[in-house]
Amino acid sequence: MATKKKTAGAKKTSAPKVTGKQKPVILITNDDGVTAPGIMNLVEAVKDMGKIVVVAPDKPQSGMGHAITIGQPIRLQKVNTFDDIEAYSCTGTPVDCVKLAVDKVLHRKPDLCLSGVNHGANHSINVIYSGTMSAAVEAAIESIPSAGFSLLDYSIEADFSGARKYARLVVEKMLQTKLDKHTVFNVNIPALPVNLLKGLKICKQAYAKYEEDFIQREDPHGRRYYWLTGEFVNFDKGKDTDVWALANGYVSVVPVQFDLTNYVLKSKLEKLWK
Repeated sequence: MATKKKTAGAKKTSAPKVTGKQKPVILITNDDGVTAPGIMNLVEAVKDMGKIVVVAPDKPQSGMGHAITIGQPIRLQKVNTFDDIEAYSCTGTPVDCVKLAVDKVLHRKPDLCLSGVNHGANHSINVIYSGTMSAAVEAAIESIPSAGFSLLDYSIEADFSGARKYARLVVEKMLQTKLDKHTVFNVNIPALPVNLLKGLKICKQAYAKYEEDFIQREDPHGRRYYWLTGEFVNFDKGKDTDVWALANGYVSVVPVQFDLTNYVLKSKLEKLWK
């Protein structure tokens, strides 16, 4: 995706760099639910790095994308899931969780927002559908630097040791770097023992997607229904993509953005469509 060109006199907006004397406020959310192993491991990885507040869905919300709740109430309930860490379960979507956290729990913007650790990949086109990444993107829209973390393992008994190590490393780097306040990172971790992970690799998002198929079946009452299946196909053979990095033992880090404007095409059309 093309990035926006700077205009003359434009003022660069940056999130403040957190120094060692400051205790950053870190909001943590996810899309697998407030009791999922992934969020437990993310909290464990960073709990000593600042004031942690958790606001997460009360049930799994995978594949919700950037959905928000409209036309029905959202409930927020304080929970004791993380010992002495302030935490809430929310009946809304992952994006609702971020919105409510800022407005009704923190009453301020946190220094960082972390989402995950998701059970399963959010590389390539998955970023569009992901509730995990949509929560992180919502934070960036709200001028909160953020990162979404995903482990390429759907098992409830997945080994999160590598995810804990690299989530902490990414957060350390974020706190040490003067980031634009709209920064958002998509971080995916291979399902490998921690000693086999080769390190971080800054990547682009691969053009890869599911070639989908709907299996037609009938329920016990003879009514037709469909079950979504598909095969993942990578159309991008470059060695600078998240799919390549993950297949080769690296933790992929893709800087993403919520501005979907195609600036290259915009420039062409401004000349052609007069």
